[in-house]
Amino acid sequence: MAKGKLYLLPTTLGSEGYKHVIPEEVSELAKATRFFAVEDIKSARRYLRKMDRSFPIDESTFFILNKKTDPAELYKMLKPLSNGDNVAIISEAGCPGIADPGAELVALAHEKGHFISPLTGPSSILLALMGSGFNGQNFSFHGYLPKVRKERIKALKDFEGDARRNGNTHLFMDTPFRNMNVLEDLLNDLMDDTKVCIACDLTLPTERIQTMTVKDWRDNAFDLHKRPTIFAIGR
Repeated sequence: MAKGKLYLLPTTLGSEGYKHVIPEEVSELAKATRFFAVEDIKSARRYLRKMDRSFPIDESTFFILNKKTDPAELYKMLKPLSNGDNVAIISEAGCPGIADPGAELVALAHEKGHFISPLTGPSSILLALMGSGFNGQNFSFHGYLPKVRKERIKALKDFEGDARRNGNTHLFMDTPFRNMNVLEDLLNDLMDDTKVCIACDLTLPTERIQTMTVKDWRDNAFDLHKRPTIFAIGR
């Protein structure tokens, strides 16, 4: 019997529609899948029903895959593959395994010799980099910034120093309710001529991507509270 495939199935970044960011072939593959490893069952079901109002939720199996998942549970998620069924990983937003759960399951699948296929969809990190105007050849994504302000400022200054010296781009994020704290640190502690890109609500009707110097941002800052945002420092 042929083994199934482990698909990394992207979802939207928060928009109600999906056709502008999810290719039709990816959508059709999702509709044909019945085993899912998901970060949140409720949102995953809603996403599948958005693609197909008659999607057979009750005939599908959903495994919880998040930072609290017991590693022993990962083996159960891969069992359908050995039976010839496909399994799809769905995160809360964007691409699985990129600043989201999924990497551990993919690593185990490699170890067990399963076929892995990442599917096309939106990544807020790459979209922000594309729209920033910064160096797309040499860049780093640092994930969430430190919660402690002193440590956060040190990280921002390290990013700034490398961007100014070497031209490398540094992308990072924080939880939406701390966005304004990050913005305050950027504007208060970085040099006037350091360039910062702010990319928020990507792919949504309220999307905004803008790159300016710190000095110009001080006069043109806008409210980022509870808006999904990617920040970047570059040259």
